Amino acid sequence: MGATLKVRAVGNSLGVVLPKDVLARLRVGEGDTLHVVETEDGIRLVRHDPEFARQMEAARKIMRRRRPVLRELAK
Repeated sequence: MGATLKVRAVGNSLGVVLPKDVLARLRVGEGDTLHVVETEDGIRLVRHDPEFARQMEAARKIMRRRRPVLRELAK
C-alpha cells in the first residue's frame, strides 16, 4: 500500500487528509486517536498507544504474579 499525502493548512496548523482506503486499513474513523511512532525506517501511524500497551502488559504480569494478594484486597 502506498499513498501520497499533501500537507494542507488546517486553521493555524498544518495537516494531512488520509484517504478512505488508508482509514479502512487502520480501522479508524472520525474522532479516533492515532499515535505517531518513530522507527528506524521513519514514522508509523498506529491505532494503539505502544507505551500504554507496554504499561498494561507490565500490569498484567504483576496482577498474575500477585493474584492471591489482590483477591484478599478485594474482599
